[in-house]
Parts: sequence; C-alpha cells; structure tokens
Amino acid sequence: MLTYIKESIEELKNNVSLPPKAESSNLMVVVAVFSILFALATWGVDSLLSKVIRFYFDNILN
Repeated sequence: MLTYIKESIEELKNNVSLPPKAESSNLMVVVAVFSILFALATWGVDSLLSKVIRFYFDNILN
C-alpha cells in the first residue's frame, strides 16, 4: 500500500499537468451551468411524478 501511495505521488509530480487558470475558470463555469440545469431537470421530473402519484391516489383509488 505504501509503495502504491509513493508511486501515485511520483506520478502526480512528473506526469500530470494542470491547465492554465483561464481554461480552468471556463471549465468551472461550464460545470456549474450544467449542474444547475441538471438540478432543475431533476426537480421538474420529481414535481411531475409527485403530481401524477397524488392524482392517482386521490382520484383513481377513491
């Protein structure tokens, strides 16, 4: 396990390069926008299914 950790740290130091700050900022905005859109879509589907289930139990079963 210790060897794995040492090799991982070595690989991070030698083989991984970070993108420039401007590119990181742009990517962060893209991720934030898609996260918000996905959250809104999930909320919409949840609200719709909630209304369908409520309609089913209120009108069809009674």
